[in-house]
Amino acid sequence: MIIKILGSGCPNCKKLHENTEQALKELNLAATIEEVKDIDKIIDYGVMKTPALVLDEKVKSSGRVLSTEEIKKLLVS
Repeated sequence: MIIKILGSGCPNCKKLHENTEQALKELNLAATIEEVKDIDKIIDYGVMKTPALVLDEKVKSSGRVLSTEEIKKLLVS
């Protein structure tokens, strides 16, 4: 599984990254987490508000920091 965090690296982006790592740890899942900071690449996903969470090339959330529990639900669905 490839997970991407889209954003400039702001505190909210970092928090989303932390929450994603925690969700993976709690579920005992292995995944690659990539940070996408290039604005053109972010726009290519159709994202206008960051941070955004992308799971296997599908945007699952944008414009807010998901909690660990919200991310866990997305990972197991």
